Amino acid sequence: MFANIIIDISHEKLDRTFQYIIPEEMKEQIHAGMEVLIPFGNGNRMIKGYVLEITDVPAFDIDKMKQVFQISKNSMQIESHLIALAGWIKENYGGTMIQALKTVIPVKQKIKSKEKRSLVLLLEDQKANEQLELYIKKKNKARERLLRELIRTKELDYELATSQLHISSSVIKAFVEQEIVKIESTKIYRNPVLANQKDDLKITLNKEQQYIVDSIVDDFNNKKKKTYLIHGITGSGKTEVYIHLIQEAVNNGKQAIVLIPEISLTYQTVMRFYKHFGSRVSIINSKLSSGERYDQFERAKNGELDVMIGPRSALFTPFSNLGFIIIDEEHEGSYKSETVPKYHARETAIERARMSGASVVLGSATPSIDSYYKALEGEYELYSLNKRTSDSALPTVEIVDLRDELKAGNRSILSIRLRECIQDRLDKKEQIMLFINRRGYAGFVSCRACGHVMKCPNCDVSLSAHNNGKLICHYCGYDEKMVKQCPTCGSKYIGGFRAGTQQIEEIVQKEYPQAKVLRMDMDTTKSKDGHEKILSAFANGEADILIGTQMIVKGHDFPNVTLVGVLAADLSLYSNDYHASERTFQLLTQAAGRAGRGEKKGEVVIQTYSPKHYSITSSRNQNYKEFYEQEISYRGIAGYPPVSNMLAILISSDKEELAQQGAWLLKKRMDEMQLSNTVVIGPSDCTIAKVNNIYKKVIYIKQKKYETLIQVKNSMEQYIDMNDKYKNVNVQFDFNPMNTY
Repeated sequence: MFANIIIDISHEKLDRTFQYIIPEEMKEQIHAGMEVLIPFGNGNRMIKGYVLEITDVPAFDIDKMKQVFQISKNSMQIESHLIALAGWIKENYGGTMIQALKTVIPVKQKIKSKEKRSLVLLLEDQKANEQLELYIKKKNKARERLLRELIRTKELDYELATSQLHISSSVIKAFVEQEIVKIESTKIYRNPVLANQKDDLKITLNKEQQYIVDSIVDDFNNKKKKTYLIHGITGSGKTEVYIHLIQEAVNNGKQAIVLIPEISLTYQTVMRFYKHFGSRVSIINSKLSSGERYDQFERAKNGELDVMIGPRSALFTPFSNLGFIIIDEEHEGSYKSETVPKYHARETAIERARMSGASVVLGSATPSIDSYYKALEGEYELYSLNKRTSDSALPTVEIVDLRDELKAGNRSILSIRLRECIQDRLDKKEQIMLFINRRGYAGFVSCRACGHVMKCPNCDVSLSAHNNGKLICHYCGYDEKMVKQCPTCGSKYIGGFRAGTQQIEEIVQKEYPQAKVLRMDMDTTKSKDGHEKILSAFANGEADILIGTQMIVKGHDFPNVTLVGVLAADLSLYSNDYHASERTFQLLTQAAGRAGRGEKKGEVVIQTYSPKHYSITSSRNQNYKEFYEQEISYRGIAGYPPVSNMLAILISSDKEELAQQGAWLLKKRMDEMQLSNTVVIGPSDCTIAKVNNIYKKVIYIKQKKYETLIQVKNSMEQYIDMNDKYKNVNVQFDFNPMNTY
């Protein structure tokens, strides 16, 4: 028997299988997906590899073949259907097969399982009491203590005996040898969800929700597998629809994966599923320990879970009988991987569902332009939820023109109207959320006299001022002390563009000293349960005002919030990215959706320098269709996704001339391919042309057919593989990129 193995080196020239003989003693143990140690190259150095398939057909002369050395200890086996998915990811997004394989193994190492040990009494009551008398006579205090407790309880937790009763392991050992007790071990899972209460509360659906559930369940029962898009306004009850669909899958012996963006993966969200499905539901996220992550995937593999909730990586949960993959807040950028392979969870979920015979449900109050376009083209089935489940009205939205504020002499970040509204809510004992799309104490630091901006020496970006007196680069982590005078002209007029969450917190506390204020951003949520503590405190009414970055506007439900202030709506509007308008509309609509979710009417104040921009006027009216029609016409004119497809080719090197040469050679190669109906832009410098002393170039290709772009990628990979000039040049591919490079 032979094993076709891919070696654990991310190099294009080695991105193929190598065949090895399986030694006789390993024939029963080696399976596809296993990690093994193999001798490689002329020096036979031992390296790791993954078995992709087992075969009895030799690929070449057996006498020249080497043997598998051993199976790696503690490695996780990749499920065979995930190997096929990894192959699809490599083909559709670039990178090497080993990178794709590592993407589909969310847990790399086996972790030692936790065990619960118990002491079980073997003696009958009479014998046990006789033994106890003996210990009392001999003044054997520890043995007397342990046996007395065991006569009372018949079984005792091992840890409890050693810690609470102060019994040494030698006493327990003696009891075992004398056959007074036996030790029983049971494997216990580290469970990240601490609740154990399942509610039998029935969720009653309204007509709109029921229609969607009935339609999708009807398809499910008739074995019609589709992709559905639920466009539901904020508060319209998409989660209740998901729960009913999952219940249908569970009733049919199937499992479900629920993808939620990491920043929306809150205790509040998880508990809604947990109360319905109890301990058969689990979560995965970046804050879990490796032991907790390992245990959740083991539980899934062993059939002990029905539902896995988590961000992108939860998509690779090793369920064997998938019914549904649900992607909530499907418009979120975090569903696209930023590392190679740069896969999108939405498309990958659709492919996994196709392989598994499952259906995909996408949901959002502000669907991505891509998904809505595909729904209108008939690729997805579109459903709408147009009213809130609580029958509460959508909030009223007011737009404040910051240019008028400046003319009126107001230089504060809080407009006169927003100030009035904050005071009004504080008087009424109602809660307020203030949202800004910024992190840190200040943005760039510049000289007011000559305009010089303090930049990172390693990266082509400005340094950000933090209130620990340091200027920090958010790309490579470089830091230096805050400058006192301009290094160019010597002026003392050095200042930052102050619009960070900390700055706003200080202004609000100064202006409303009686208010209790909480701040939620990357800096205050670094600890494992940082998000949870802040959100719980706010939900419990321990604060009047919550200030935060975009993480506060995602999916949270606070009935007492009646005012949302958006402090600088257009900070995200003029970034050099074709998604800028879409992102601004989504953020504003999501932010507005946090207000008035209870019985009280909600109000939103949007502060902007661009009050007439369609993304801002459409969000005021909560009118997605109005925004979509305007945006899709621009995308069509410019040839941007989803009307056309786009491939970004990123070329980087620590030597600028090598990056430049590599980029122009690829451009030349593309010209030789003579692709019709294809637009090639570049090569040019990336927006940030140097990061950590690495020079970066980019080429963009626009083409209607995605398959043509895959052919371009395959051709480029072959060309790079055969060309020595790419030895010190890195090339990456990004299909329909979420950010402009």
